[in-house]
Amino acid sequence: MRITNMHHFTEHHRFYTYREFALGVLEFKMLSNIYQPMIGAFAISVYQTLIQQVPADRIGYSEIEQQRKLFLTLDLEPGEKGRKIFIEQTSRLEAVGLLQTTRKYVPAVDDYMYEYQLLAPMSPDEFFKNQHLVMLLRDKVGKYSVLALREAFLNPEPEELSDPETVSENISVPFYDIFQLNTQVIDIELEQALFETATTREQSGGLDVTSKAFHYSELMMRFPRESSNRVFVEALRYEPQQMIAINMLARKFALTLQETCRLLDEDGMFSETGELQTEMLQYKANLYYRQGQKRGEERERHLVKVVDVAAKRDLDASQWEGAEEKTVEMSYYLEVPGLFVGQCDIHQYNALLRNEPYTGLLSRFFPKGSVPKTVTDIFEKIDMNYKLPDEVINVMIHHLHVYKESSWTKGYIDTVASNMLAKGVGTYEQAVEYIREQTLKRTNHRANAGRSESGAAGAGASRSNRNSSSALNRSNKPRISIITDVPAADPLTKEQLEAMRKKALKLDGKLK
Repeated sequence: MRITNMHHFTEHHRFYTYREFALGVLEFKMLSNIYQPMIGAFAISVYQTLIQQVPADRIGYSEIEQQRKLFLTLDLEPGEKGRKIFIEQTSRLEAVGLLQTTRKYVPAVDDYMYEYQLLAPMSPDEFFKNQHLVMLLRDKVGKYSVLALREAFLNPEPEELSDPETVSENISVPFYDIFQLNTQVIDIELEQALFETATTREQSGGLDVTSKAFHYSELMMRFPRESSNRVFVEALRYEPQQMIAINMLARKFALTLQETCRLLDEDGMFSETGELQTEMLQYKANLYYRQGQKRGEERERHLVKVVDVAAKRDLDASQWEGAEEKTVEMSYYLEVPGLFVGQCDIHQYNALLRNEPYTGLLSRFFPKGSVPKTVTDIFEKIDMNYKLPDEVINVMIHHLHVYKESSWTKGYIDTVASNMLAKGVGTYEQAVEYIREQTLKRTNHRANAGRSESGAAGAGASRSNRNSSSALNRSNKPRISIITDVPAADPLTKEQLEAMRKKALKLDGKLK
């Protein structure tokens, strides 16, 4: 039992017990001969006291009472000392698998209640197959005592039955050879009554108690009492499959308990009959996930910006000047765009791409350094959330500028960055190879498109020629021969060309 605050566990808090078994002679012998040497007689006394809270001829729940009753029965001081002793003994029971303790918050009284779920002792065969319990018993009583205890719980097989030539045959009669059930009539009222009065716990409905799943009690602790959906959420106690669906979606979309309760409280989440609308819940949970992811990315970008500003404030110009400049191999040179022709040569441009921060390079590609906010935001996301290096982003900016017919839209930039990230582009050289590959694909695509267009044009021209020739053949007009041997004109001399140029200038008003 993990109790961090003693004020949350006192003799004034209420409790109840739950069990689904009854102790027989074999179980009592296991408790006294096996479990008692491991955890002590006082812990076994606590176990038997808790079992007796439910009548011996019944299973299920006990009455809800104050823990003062347990303290008085066990002769414990109703104070901090007694609480510590009780917590220690129940912890021993929990460690060997005889008890499970649950703390429940009751909003009506604004206080905690404790549930003690008792578990049956293991059978001798099951216990001696459990390695860590056998080792604990060996540490307490010794190896030979463990062997003796095992023999004490087992009657040996008669020697006559151990003969390997003995042949066994199962001659048992199955159920339906003796009894015939009326399966034509289904009594729905009886089945519903049996289900509602069943003592089976909600944990046995398929939920894995070892996982971080939300249980019915946790949902009810956080769910608003005045909600119109509360009656449907209360019915989840008898719908283990719906609880499993809720937990699967909560794990899939990383929902907290508070977010899960908020989703279940929304309109349209349950049908009129109280059935959970799984598709609606998945749609809303996906929206929560996307919004949370977006807020996390924005928060991360903001924090990185703050850290960068503080770092740049502390960093002087001498440190920037002393930074080592990375070189670029000529095989990875990119051509200088027309925007920078006359400002720098190919060596300076590629050194700029390799060493300049992407913010500085991006401002050079826009007039007067005024970068649109949408472009700035998407490149901040690529830098801070995608974690692409500045040199890779610079190559991407070059690629976008060279093929600007694709436009600087958010969708296209994000597509290029996603492709680079998916292909593991992390260095300048890899980025250059990537854009060369894209350029080759673009060139091949254009060539194929040009060939298809020229082929279509040729086919259209041939069809038109055929149509015109057939129309000419059908015409009754006589054919006129065409003169083809027209003599070529003499070439103009330099004086004639000069005279023509002066005349053109006079006509333009540029020469008087």
